[in-house]
This record gives sequence, C-alpha cells and structure tokens, in this order.
Amino acid sequence: MREVAFIKQNKEKWLSFEKAIFNNDFEDSDQLASQYVQIINDLSYAQTYYPKSKVVVYLNQLSAKAFQNIYKTKREDTYRFVRFWKTEVPLLAYQYRKFIYIAFAVFSLFTAIGAISAANDGEFVRSILGDAYVDMTLENIEAGDPMAVYKQGSNWGGFIWITINNLRVGILAFATGVFGGLGTLWILFKNCIMLGSFQYFFFEKNVFWESVRSIWIHGAMEIFAIVIEAAAGLILGASILFPGTYSRMQSFKNGVKVGVKILISTFPFTFSAGFLEGFVTRYSDSMPNWLSVGIILITLSFISYYYLIYPFKVQREMKRELLNPATA
Repeated sequence: MREVAFIKQNKEKWLSFEKAIFNNDFEDSDQLASQYVQIINDLSYAQTYYPKSKVVVYLNQLSAKAFQNIYKTKREDTYRFVRFWKTEVPLLAYQYRKFIYIAFAVFSLFTAIGAISAANDGEFVRSILGDAYVDMTLENIEAGDPMAVYKQGSNWGGFIWITINNLRVGILAFATGVFGGLGTLWILFKNCIMLGSFQYFFFEKNVFWESVRSIWIHGAMEIFAIVIEAAAGLILGASILFPGTYSRMQSFKNGVKVGVKILISTFPFTFSAGFLEGFVTRYSDSMPNWLSVGIILITLSFISYYYLIYPFKVQREMKRELLNPATA
C-alpha cells in the first residue's frame, strides 16, 4: 500500500486516539483499549514499509504517550518478553475472544460427532484409529492395563516425539487458516473425530474412568492448546475473507501477525503437555485418584484461566488506568 493511502485510511482513527490520550477523554474506554492495540500494529507496519517517513515518528510518539499513561508504574512490563505474556497475548485473547468461543463450539460439535458415530457404527473406531491400534488396546484391556500404550519407549523419547507432533498439529491448524479457515476446520475435524471415537471406545469397554484419569493428565493442556491454535487459524482465515476497511493484503498481514502471537503463546502449554505425557501419564495407574484428578484440574484450570478469564482482568485494568491515568 502507498504511504498516502495508508495515512488516509487510518487518519481518523489516529486523530481520535490522539485526542483521547492528550485530553483525557475516555468516555468509550473499550474502543480506546482496542485502538491502542491497533496503533501498535500500525506502527509496526509503518516501520516496515515507510521506515524514513514522518508517520513513523508520529505513531511512535503517540504509542509512547499512551504507553506511559497505561503502564507508567509497571516497570516490569517494559521488558518485551514479560509484556508479551502478561499483557499483549491476554489483550489479543480478549479482542479476538469470539474466535476462541467459536473454536470451542466447533471442537465440541466435532468431538460429539466422533463419539456418536462410534456409538452407532461398530467399525467406525477401527476406520479412524486403525486395526493395529484397536487390537493392541483390546489386548491391553484384557491384560488389565488399558493405558499400557503410554508406557512404551523412554521418558525423554516419548516427551520429544509427542511434543514435536503436537507442535506440528498446532502449526498446521494455524497455517491452514490461509484457506479461508477451511483448512483449520479440517485439522480440527480430524483430531476431534479421533478424540470422540477414542473416548467412546474406552467407554464401551467399561474402562472409561481409567482412560480419563490417565489421558487427561496431559490431554487437558494438549487439547486446549490445539483449540486455541485453531482459533488463531480462524483469525487468519477471517482476515482474508473479511478485510473490513483495510486492503485484503494488509488485513492478511495483520491476521498473520495476530495469529502468530496467539500460536506462540500456546507453545509453553504444548511443551508442558508433552512433558506430562512423557514423564507422568505412564505412571497414572499407580497414582491415587486424588493425585491424577488433581493434576488434571490444576492444568485445565491454569490454561483456562489464562485464555478465558485473565484477558478480562487485563482489559479491566487497562480501562481503569485509561480512565484514571493520574493514578497509573
């Protein structure tokens, strides 16, 4: 996009934000908080394509002033790494929360389809999981150890292989969003159908509880992370299909930027899930119920809080500081 068109397209938004920041006019704080994120994105875009332009200086000054008002007393947030996890990702999760909700709704629907299909077709599980896996699991169930598959291989080998595979699935879920979100939905569909049929299989064989207390030790964070990665893919797809006031290319670039940040935010959870699967899940049969259930609840609560609750807390804090910059 030419610089003149870029300025013309965003001028009103910048002036509105500038007026609010410099005149302490914070009547619509929700919009103002959203605009702050957009200003940062515009600054990054201008630095990339118009590095010597005065618009870079202007946006830099504007964002710096806003930053001082919002984060004046939060010295630790001046460190980019801390700010990314503590503020930037939660704000993105809040701003794009509808995509997260949609991803969870689709996840629930597809998983239910997998379970219902397995319940109504005796061969469905084999068509999804394969004869070799089903036969092996049946042998393990008969031997009294239905979760024996998680005891195969070494701890470190399992951790590394599982983590790499989960990272691959997450990256694919995001990257295939470039096909208008359809690729993301397909990746989610395949994994959810597998999950639904997998869990129904254990239910049918009367070892459902044994599967839950083992699989979800690592599965709570693993599956949750995949859903968040799918939300990032849907954001990418929407940026192409619904560019709004931006050109389609600029909207796409913004979608990539937002999606990548959300994708990266899931990596620590993916690594944690891999660690749990490699080093903890294999010992679940020797754990008391309270310990395995406790691990599941703690991991699920932590990742749920970060993506579903904490973003609202960060947003409220930003609104408060925008409304009362003198006390920030």
